[in-house]
Amino acid sequence: MTSLAKSLRALNPKSSQPLYQQLERALREAIDKRILAPDDALPAERELASDLDVSRITVRKAIEGLVNEGLLVRRQGSGNFVSARIEKSFSKLTSFSEDMRARGRTPHSVWLRRSEGTVTPEEAFTLRLSPGTPVFRFHRIRFADDSPMSLEYSTIDASALRSLNSVNASLYEALEQTGNRPVRALQKLRAVLLTIEQAKLLKSSEGQPGLMVERVGSLADGRAIEFSQSYYRGDTYDFVAELNAGT
Repeated sequence: MTSLAKSLRALNPKSSQPLYQQLERALREAIDKRILAPDDALPAERELASDLDVSRITVRKAIEGLVNEGLLVRRQGSGNFVSARIEKSFSKLTSFSEDMRARGRTPHSVWLRRSEGTVTPEEAFTLRLSPGTPVFRFHRIRFADDSPMSLEYSTIDASALRSLNSVNASLYEALEQTGNRPVRALQKLRAVLLTIEQAKLLKSSEGQPGLMVERVGSLADGRAIEFSQSYYRGDTYDFVAELNAGT
């Protein structure tokens, strides 16, 4: 019997509560108590079913419930793992790729759209650009390992990049190559409910809570070059800020 099975709350087949719900509750408690730590792998479904003397269907339904809650994640070919929530500091201006690498995760993106055009009225107002100014737009899904973390919609003053195709894995790395990486940013955080399209792209459920972060990034001379809106699953991200009392 695995050590996890020994530590779980006992299941009662005579209870009016279905066994899969009892197991779901037991696994949730194990995660809350850090018996199962972030990124820990669960035993195989067959092994867990044998140890607990329940059917594999019972185990599968319990795991599916926790996957839907965001407490567990499925990794193709690897199994089921405890979700590792990401803490993002609001006091440090870093890129998504840098954040993920610092946590031992492998970042990558799936492009939804790359395009060039001229500023919209909203973009012109936010970036303080003249009407008709050329901009590049980058829309993508950001992943940590195999887990979708956010949808990112960025508009960049075209003069800050060499070309539309100069952005590969990291937008900030491409901006740094031209000496135009933002050194300060104004960020706004807002709670949202994910739309059907957003939920599908983030492998979540429509109407699930999410977080929208709007960022305006500026250079040292105060020129704004980046306007982005990023949508995060509410069950994967925590935004934190260190506050100090004024003197």
